[in-house]
Amino acid sequence: MRFLFALLILSLTADLALAETCKYVDKDGRTIYSNVPIKNARKLTCFQPPAPLSPEPAAGSESTRGSSEAQSSGASRPRVDSGTQRKRDDDRRQILEEELAREQEALDGAKKELADQEAQRFGDERNYARVLERLKPYQDAVATHEKNVASLRQEIANLK
Repeated sequence: MRFLFALLILSLTADLALAETCKYVDKDGRTIYSNVPIKNARKLTCFQPPAPLSPEPAAGSESTRGSSEAQSSGASRPRVDSGTQRKRDDDRRQILEEELAREQEALDGAKKELADQEAQRFGDERNYARVLERLKPYQDAVATHEKNVASLRQEIANLK
């Protein structure tokens, strides 16, 4: 008996879930979205219930293989003629080389600042831990610029 009652409740809620959802505005100007009519509210628009979900094709099905082949071959992407692509590649190479030059200058500046800081010793730094603490930001800056230079060089090498 309980099973039938639970089944009846579930079937009623399923019908409500598939009901048309409408947009209402009540007398206070609040917007309410509901699938049941709202008293003392004006109905503005209604929305269609969502379409039932279709089962996805199996991994080895024909439609899955066809779409993956189209994606891998690049058939859906627009084609660019070789002259335009060569110009884009040249522009990209020039931008990367300019960025590499700026990053190399920044690395040289960071190394110089680190060397200057390493040469100084302040009176309140009686132990070496304080010296290392003071030098840490400069060492981090050098490491960051070195990593950027290596990444840019790798990116330029990938263009060839």
